[in-house]
Amino acid sequence: MGAQEAMERQALFIFDENETAYRFSDEHPFNQKRLLLTVDLLRRAGALPASCLEPPMPVDPEKLCTVHAKEYVEAVIALSHPMPDEAWMRRAATYGLDTEDTPFFHGMHEATSTVVGGSVQAVDAVMTGRTPHALHLGGGLHHALSGKGAGFCVYNDASVAIEHAKCEYGARVLYIDTDVHHGDGVQWSFYTDPDVCTFSIHETGKYLYPGTGAVQERGEDSGFGTTVNVPVEPYTEDESWLECFGDVLVKVIDQFKPDLIVSQHGCDAHAFDPLAHVHCSMEIYRAMPALIHRLAHEYCEGRWVALGGGGYDIWRVVPRAWSLLWLEMTDHPLRDALQADAGLPLPKDWVTAWQPFSEEPLPPTWLDPVHTWTPMPRRAEITAKNRQTKEIAMLYLK
Repeated sequence: MGAQEAMERQALFIFDENETAYRFSDEHPFNQKRLLLTVDLLRRAGALPASCLEPPMPVDPEKLCTVHAKEYVEAVIALSHPMPDEAWMRRAATYGLDTEDTPFFHGMHEATSTVVGGSVQAVDAVMTGRTPHALHLGGGLHHALSGKGAGFCVYNDASVAIEHAKCEYGARVLYIDTDVHHGDGVQWSFYTDPDVCTFSIHETGKYLYPGTGAVQERGEDSGFGTTVNVPVEPYTEDESWLECFGDVLVKVIDQFKPDLIVSQHGCDAHAFDPLAHVHCSMEIYRAMPALIHRLAHEYCEGRWVALGGGGYDIWRVVPRAWSLLWLEMTDHPLRDALQADAGLPLPKDWVTAWQPFSEEPLPPTWLDPVHTWTPMPRRAEITAKNRQTKEIAMLYLK
């Protein structure tokens, strides 16, 4: 079997250029041009055959209402018109859709219901056995609440997709959130649900939006113990981040024993990201999906749906991080080559094509030259604090 045929059997890549319509304004930090940069990088690397691609399709309001309040969906639809009714515009604040972070925009419902549709399609593809793995980088909008938009997120595609997996396939779902911002919307969607376990590793909410995700948040009622949070300190580096992630996740999955993994891959814990303070390198975006991949085969017969998420250095970080995820999901030869050679160069034609648009020099290699970075002050204290948090997170895990 050739490398391309192996990729086609291994994973589905859900993508359409029209997903860039999810766009608040030209000045807003949430910029889905990063999808185009990632797809172009993978194509130039010979890692994304057309046969792996499938466009997302929108879902109807009924599906959205499995997670979101009917009134909220009606508000999103009304505020998506070119000239919304003044009565709806006056009520936009009620639904969190008049803020600097999450302002309503023309075509909002169509764009974001398509994002939800892509994530639901990914679940269907995996749960029906059409493919063991599916990736939808346009998804991962994890902050939206039942009746309110928040944190750049209008509809919560991750929550809708998880609810779909539960209702349509009877699946127990482990949700893994690696965004630097706590996965609050998904957590609250399933906080009392014993059949969904949410695991989030993020920068502590003491200093960062959304201010939730304390290690003491563990779920309620029959869902107690199925919420696990690992809030790490600002300026956490690779080794400590990976220790916390790996040690806790291995215990979580062994105790919960899911039928499906849904993972969210915000890549804003990187040192270059402008909206957070964690100081990791591209190494966590190589090693973290490798562990999820292994655990998916050990516990879920390979069933793994991966979503995008945050990531605001769209030039130097997001394309590399998301490409590394796809290389892992498809067992691409480049993945193994990177283990042997951390200095492996990016395709030169990709760097040449996009450098004129980036204010910063684009990195020449897939991974970062961490040995040239200045170590963070207080590294020992940060590591010790993270280790203490990790132990508290594992108190109720066998």
